Amino acid sequence: MGLLTFSINVTLDGCVDHQEGIVDDETHALFTRLLDENGAMLWGRVTYEMMESFWPAVARGDLEAPPTTTEWAVTLESKPKYVVSTTRTDFPWTNSHHITGDLREGIQKIKDATPAGILLGSVGLAAELDRLDLIDEYRMLVHPRIAGHGPTLYESGLPGTRRLELISAQPLRNGAVAMHYRRAG
Repeated sequence: MGLLTFSINVTLDGCVDHQEGIVDDETHALFTRLLDENGAMLWGRVTYEMMESFWPAVARGDLEAPPTTTEWAVTLESKPKYVVSTTRTDFPWTNSHHITGDLREGIQKIKDATPAGILLGSVGLAAELDRLDLIDEYRMLVHPRIAGHGPTLYESGLPGTRRLELISAQPLRNGAVAMHYRRAG
């Protein structure tokens, strides 16, 4: 069974707005390595649509991008992409799959079928999956910024505190820190 890893960019004040993080070669290379280490991506509809609107064009070479950005896009293009949505049923992006029915059962099936693991990249979906105790690890890239606005991590709350064990912390040249945690006990 593969691990489900919530992976997200976050500012020091918890903001997860994708426009607030530092975007450079080092961060793209970090996320490409993380994607290489895992077997699939998991998103909610909103994140899927944001990603779908940009990354396939970069992977095809329709948009000019630095080599590390293109490498991320090509790697993402090749991975299975699972989407949780109750409002959309058509997901034409390469290797995209719709998760329907019971959320716990659907995610568990994907975990069972993906021994290399799944990266979860949607904040709202992460909160729901955390409530269901389905997230095994957390990979946060903490950016040296204070955004002063949301959206923020776990705005909708959790039923209780999650105790985590630090696996690694890697500072980047740009001041961000890549944090890797696993659920404790």
